[in-house]
Amino acid sequence: MKSDLFASENLARPATAPGMTLQNAKSVKYAVDGEMLARQGSMVAFRGSLQFERKGQGIGGMLKRAVTGEGLALMTVRGQGEVWFAHQGGNCFIVDFEPGDALTVNGRNVLCFDPTLSYEIKMVKGAGMAGGGLFNSLFTGTGKLAVVCDGAPIVIPVTAQAPVYVDTDAVVGWSAGLETGLHRSQSAGSMIRGGSGEAVQLMLRGEGFVMVRPSEVTERTGAH
Repeated sequence: MKSDLFASENLARPATAPGMTLQNAKSVKYAVDGEMLARQGSMVAFRGSLQFERKGQGIGGMLKRAVTGEGLALMTVRGQGEVWFAHQGGNCFIVDFEPGDALTVNGRNVLCFDPTLSYEIKMVKGAGMAGGGLFNSLFTGTGKLAVVCDGAPIVIPVTAQAPVYVDTDAVVGWSAGLETGLHRSQSAGSMIRGGSGEAVQLMLRGEGFVMVRPSEVTERTGAH
């Protein structure tokens, strides 16, 4: 049988080392030798001897998720084998953490990560009750994190002299050391008259970067 489907770039090859690699722009392959963590519902295929177990967030995490509609619903993958992850055709990127690195990521953009990384769901300081931007996941430690983004992300440098303002529905993540707060870009009068739909943004100030997606379509994290 002949087809462009069978082009070499589309074929899954045996892993040469444990851990994650990009299968292609839309999926991540993880060679499991022990355990790892992934977003619930993100597995699209696997081979080998693997078990998948839903991972609870704890009482605090579940409360935060119920309040905000956000969170990080995870599953643990254990055993030996290979597993492929993807989410709604989004673009996938691997972030390699070195000692001292810390990244805040929106739960809806987390795909999978090494068990050597630590994570916790934290309130975004200064963000009040800002819709989906209230709680995000803070990753620290060493290892790899796969992030999924609806479209090609925009990475914007942030400096103390030039703060950046982002839509809370579009933000993917940012340097954990940045100062955060809310910025209101409309007057009360314009909001009463209907406004532009862009009334409040997340402000980021300091030294680092912020990642945003070229889309404002809201999507909530969970099992699919």
